[in-house]
Amino acid sequence: MLWAEWWVWMIAGAVLAALEVVVPGFILLGFAIGAAVTGALLWLGILGGSLAVLLFVFALAALAGWAALRRVLGVRRGQIKLWDRDINEN
Repeated sequence: MLWAEWWVWMIAGAVLAALEVVVPGFILLGFAIGAAVTGALLWLGILGGSLAVLLFVFALAALAGWAALRRVLGVRRGQIKLWDRDINEN
């Protein structure tokens, strides 16, 4: 089946990473990391099996990639804007 080919997952990861340029906020980059990890595991022969197994590994890798991106590139302590005055107050 086509989903069991490593190059399909790598192309999907590259397309998602390219689409990240259009969509701000590191939304698709986590999915791109998940697809790249799944493709790499297929290429190395570590992973194989049904579509359900591949999607499960993809979901775990995407979640881990998103969490790592959030940790590295996310909001840092002290970056939050605190409003001390309302714009409607006179």
